Amino acid sequence: MDHASTTPMAPEVIEAMAAAFVEIFGNASSLHQPGLSARAALEEARERVAGLIGAEAGEVYFTSGGTESDNLAIRGAALANRDRGRHIITTTIEHPAVLEPCKALEKEGFEVTYLPVTREGLVEVEALEAAIREDTILISIMHANNEIGTIQPIAEAGEIARSRGIVFHTDAVQTVGKIPAKVDDLGVDLLSISSHKLHGPKGVGALYIRKKTPIEPIIFGGGHERGMRSGTENVPGIIGLAAASELAGRNLEEEMVRISGMRDRLADYVLERVEDTWVNGSRTKRLPNNLNLGFSFIEGEALLLRLDAKGIAVSTGSACSSKKTVASHVLTAIGLRPQEAHGSLRVTLGRENTDEEVDRVGEAIVEVAESLRAMSPFRRS
Repeated sequence: MDHASTTPMAPEVIEAMAAAFVEIFGNASSLHQPGLSARAALEEARERVAGLIGAEAGEVYFTSGGTESDNLAIRGAALANRDRGRHIITTTIEHPAVLEPCKALEKEGFEVTYLPVTREGLVEVEALEAAIREDTILISIMHANNEIGTIQPIAEAGEIARSRGIVFHTDAVQTVGKIPAKVDDLGVDLLSISSHKLHGPKGVGALYIRKKTPIEPIIFGGGHERGMRSGTENVPGIIGLAAASELAGRNLEEEMVRISGMRDRLADYVLERVEDTWVNGSRTKRLPNNLNLGFSFIEGEALLLRLDAKGIAVSTGSACSSKKTVASHVLTAIGLRPQEAHGSLRVTLGRENTDEEVDRVGEAIVEVAESLRAMSPFRRS
């Protein structure tokens, strides 16, 4: 129940990669037959990944994962456009893979505007328009938040960026393979993908770069990936990403309906039985698989550990930062007090979860919450 952190590899992905490890061992930059076979497999994989997001194959560049893709998008676009201006717009609830490169650029003379969000975690389009300046060169807004699952108005933001000639990036790590994420529908110039979020292997990702988008590489070497990302390509991993992409696209609509139904049933079950409990983020504009619950008078970490002891894996926030003791920057950004933010629990479902498992998890959450609430010194009498 923690698929936003990572997903188990699908059997079809494992099978495709196993064959690749044995049969496609060449360096894709070599001119001999093993190298040419690796190159052919690499380009076929590029076409399959591009198909999932409605892009051309030549617009997909393989990376080591979502973090590298975000860094390449943010830093690469900022450096390529610095002669036009040095103002960047992003949001307060972005993943650290976006926030940290933005902070690094601030130390190099760039200025960053961090847009606030509503109580539901939504960026207001009017606030985006108001923040744009003559020297704005880049806008980066995540497609959906990794902690609370809120889906942002990316298409509307894309129209604004395009009308002003501003490069527009979206971190789609949590959405690709879970909801439709076609680049033309979204109106983006740059889009980040992570393989292990859609039942592919870890250590592989991709960045979509629309044709003619000004961007510079941030890793230099032998000029791989058409000079955009040097380093010998991880061909078996890329083949795994391609297999996962094809599988996700094949079952996308059906899985959205099935998983969102389980999510809503779980939410209703817990909210009806545990007092002083709420849903963080929007109940309607959210990822099908994401449920972030808030509990008064309970520590989310205690909930997590009790559920883990029952064989149920959940999260208190982003797996990339959940070991930190500070309150989630996402939950405080939507207006929660630190003590409320610390009482959050994120449940994120995946394709292998069943109705029976959801029922079991609901019962366990209620049981554990009531037990912890009874021991809480802050509970109401």
